[in-house]
Amino acid sequence: MTTASAFDEDVVIVGSGFGGSVSALRLVEKGYRVRVYEAGRRFEDDDFAKTNWNVRRYLWAPRLGCFGVQRIHRLPHVMILAGAGVGGGSLNYANTLYQPGTAFFMDRQWRDLRDWESDLAPHYATAKRMLGVVDRYPHTGPVERIMAGAADDLGVADTFRRAPVGVWFGKPGERVADPYFGGEGPDRTGCTLCGNCMVGCRVGAKNTLMKNYLHLAERRGAVIEPLRTVTEVRALTGGGFSVTTQRSGRWLAPRRRTIRARQVVLAAGTWGTQQLLHRMKANGALPHVSDAVGRLTRTNSEALDGAVATRVPKSLELARGVAITTSFHIDERTHVENVRYGPGSNLMGALASIMVPGGVPLRRRLALLVRRALRAPVRQMRLGSLRRWSERGIIALVMQTADNSLTLSLRRRFGRSGLTSAQGHGEPNPSHLPQAHRAAEAIARRVEQEGGVTTEARGSWPEVFGIPLTAHFLGGAVISGSPASGVVDEFHRVWGHPDLHVVDGAAVPANPGVNPSLTITALAERAMSYWPRTGEADARPAQRSGM
Repeated sequence: MTTASAFDEDVVIVGSGFGGSVSALRLVEKGYRVRVYEAGRRFEDDDFAKTNWNVRRYLWAPRLGCFGVQRIHRLPHVMILAGAGVGGGSLNYANTLYQPGTAFFMDRQWRDLRDWESDLAPHYATAKRMLGVVDRYPHTGPVERIMAGAADDLGVADTFRRAPVGVWFGKPGERVADPYFGGEGPDRTGCTLCGNCMVGCRVGAKNTLMKNYLHLAERRGAVIEPLRTVTEVRALTGGGFSVTTQRSGRWLAPRRRTIRARQVVLAAGTWGTQQLLHRMKANGALPHVSDAVGRLTRTNSEALDGAVATRVPKSLELARGVAITTSFHIDERTHVENVRYGPGSNLMGALASIMVPGGVPLRRRLALLVRRALRAPVRQMRLGSLRRWSERGIIALVMQTADNSLTLSLRRRFGRSGLTSAQGHGEPNPSHLPQAHRAAEAIARRVEQEGGVTTEARGSWPEVFGIPLTAHFLGGAVISGSPASGVVDEFHRVWGHPDLHVVDGAAVPANPGVNPSLTITALAERAMSYWPRTGEADARPAQRSGM
């Protein structure tokens, strides 16, 4: 048995997003020596890009010298938008913090383990307090009226609501002492409604994890190392793990380092955590990881469509406000939210395309796209222009609680291993959502009515080719009752490696149908609540044998 003195740290945490940040704070509070490795860079408010055209500060492509907040991954069945940097997805998410409905907690993957809705209730409350959730976005503008009107036109006005958001509103632009943690937190500045939440909040109003969990964790002694990519987690014969890292983005002289930790928390986001688990299982570093790794990978059954006008409607400030402000349910399992970027942040408009119907062969979709472009070429050029794109339209983020999934596995190409996908359990993961098209068309009609300018529903180029977009990639190392059906137990311990833990979106077992950040935070709070304080006995039951 390895002695405690043989370890450099009690706990190494891989990743600093919602799960990793909660773990860092709660474990250092319980007396553990904690080190957090983050592949991305550290950002102060002024470090974020002013608009997303500054690709070096916005996009994450370290080998090309881009150390920004926006990761983009591609699989055969989905294109994924994710976060990078100290604070993970909180740096570029839409600060939107919904709690899912009962259907999520009753998913068959985990419903028999316990009453999750009741069990997680106090942890959702803690998460809301820590993330500074405002239950209802407090401002009303043209976009909020358009969304309410679209819901009414679709016959679902009773489902319209203001979004719960994690933003310090205060007095716009005014700097104040920490309003959340009795002076322990950083100073904050009131939101100016600039709309660039997803590029990175330069104002200091967004409640990123650097403003709460990570700030407090560092004050209590946790060590955070940015720009360190974890390349290996290896189980040691006498217990514990060796963790090897290298400098992110280095082609040559990667500056590898290895330390030993008694326990490891994987919180690298669904993509990063799954990559590590698949690779470590394949190379024997973590030989007991369940064969279920990669199964029940979820996309939140998501689509990103929208409505764009040919010119900026003078009476409508479509780019003013926080990133997401309202939502409605187009049916009982389909949730629609408006999304915006601020003025000048037009880069992501390159993903938008003419909307074509799904469910038809690719050749037919391409023919329809060309036909619509040729029918009104001048209008389509105006609609497709990136000039002032963020000021001319509304993105429609559409999510479902549908029980569909992908199965991810490891594939070797060009001498390197990477993730690939296949259709998994449940309904096929959708390549398009008819509900999203209906919502986008309703929003487009309302923009046209309100602004008096030609407006059209728009899809995305990946969707044209049958590949949906998701900003909420989940699962693949899910909570389960046994290693036959998932990767971690109800305490987030990896089956067969109980000192290894998955505490991020990869453990989420079902599509929540809403933005998952609050749920990941609540699950992490619950997982950490069961850890013993240093020196105390562990009250959690030992894992059952059967690997």
